[in-house]
Amino acid sequence: MSTFSLRAATVADVPDLIRLVRELADYERAPESATATPAQFEAALFPADGAPTASAEVAVVDGRVVGMALWFTTFSTWTGTPGLWLEDLFVEPAHRGSGIGAALLERLAGVCVERGWARFEWTVLDWNAPSIAFYESRGARPLSDWTTYRVEGEALTTLAGAARP
Repeated sequence: MSTFSLRAATVADVPDLIRLVRELADYERAPESATATPAQFEAALFPADGAPTASAEVAVVDGRVVGMALWFTTFSTWTGTPGLWLEDLFVEPAHRGSGIGAALLERLAGVCVERGWARFEWTVLDWNAPSIAFYESRGARPLSDWTTYRVEGEALTTLAGAARP
């Protein structure tokens, strides 16, 4: 197995980020849900005006992006501090077990510690036993008292309309 390096993603990495997100969507049995475009990733990660709404780290082997961690900042009203939400962590199957996933998690934990942020959080599908075992082996624990809710599509439009006077 080749050695790897980690670095902050650049705009040139956007096609690889899109590719890896689509591979993740396939793995998570929802390929039709990965509809993000390169333009959307560029606007979120590398906006022409204003601050980015997301950040990404990439893992590189022999000049090729083989893994990524895409994240954004959250805020806890309870701690009064920002936190880090890991939206996606993905390493190509051929490179799993080489330490890339652990290194990406360590890098993001380091961001939290360096910035004085209190939380590093993410979700994982209940059926994804390999990922659950991986995360728990690194000290992560499930928040079993919390249920994630989502509003999207027509329900989001309906909810937004309910707020109008």
